[in-house]
Amino acid sequence: MSSTQHKTALIDVGGGFRAIFGAGVMDRCLEDGIAFDHCYGVSAGSANMVSFIAGQHGRNHKFYTEYAFRKEYASFDSYVRNHNFANLDYVYGTLSNHDGEYPVDFAAFEANPTGFTVVACNAEDGSTKYFDKSDVHYDDFNIMKASSAVPVACEPYVIDGVPYFDGGIADPVPVQKALDDGYDRVVLILTRLKDVLREQKRDIAPARILKRSYPAAAERLLNRYQTYNDEVALAKKYEQDGRVLILAPDDLCGLSTLSKSFEGLELMYRKGYAAAEAIRPFLAS
Repeated sequence: MSSTQHKTALIDVGGGFRAIFGAGVMDRCLEDGIAFDHCYGVSAGSANMVSFIAGQHGRNHKFYTEYAFRKEYASFDSYVRNHNFANLDYVYGTLSNHDGEYPVDFAAFEANPTGFTVVACNAEDGSTKYFDKSDVHYDDFNIMKASSAVPVACEPYVIDGVPYFDGGIADPVPVQKALDDGYDRVVLILTRLKDVLREQKRDIAPARILKRSYPAAAERLLNRYQTYNDEVALAKKYEQDGRVLILAPDDLCGLSTLSKSFEGLELMYRKGYAAAEAIRPFLAS
């Protein structure tokens, strides 16, 4: 911690393939020796943070720019076979377990004193679930799967008998949560343009489908745009009084939650890497 004794937090809101922006931010932090007291991850942001806390520089980059192009990782084929567009078991199991192609350094993850909170949405009642570091175990990255289960594109992910969806529909930008937890210097990674409001229209059709099986989660999905916009507005307010630093791309490089190009990913990663330059002076302020 810095000499000013601030309590620091990093938030990564995820955003499917756009979340490579956060991977760039965290690789730069690893290079610059910048650590945080607590990390809050939503959806793909939570996966970024596992590599970050484990100190595995470049690991996320490889997942986005290489593994993500495999049909086992994310494809319509996977959706037909597993009812999941993104095969979360492949990403957070096959590749990430100790015998996988690029395992998480679990011993380093566990030994790092940095706290970790992962946001998910309870599919049955629509409530926000905050998992913590003690919910992550050796070869068990289920809470990241729960937080990353995009409604309709994925089935809900069940943990201890409870089905969960993507944390982005419950608490997409958990700045207030971090401040309530006592952190007074919060770095917030957004993967959309900072000043562009989220619109409801893309959530209407999936919410209609979801309503048949999970009406409470469908309601959260339908109102996600408002929740997101309100939380970003709040973050901007805190940014003005010096408690929050918002890092966001100035261009989405043609990426969306479920679509990508190699060039777009590489460009977005570099944008995150460059944006991270603002972190050290902010934490020292």
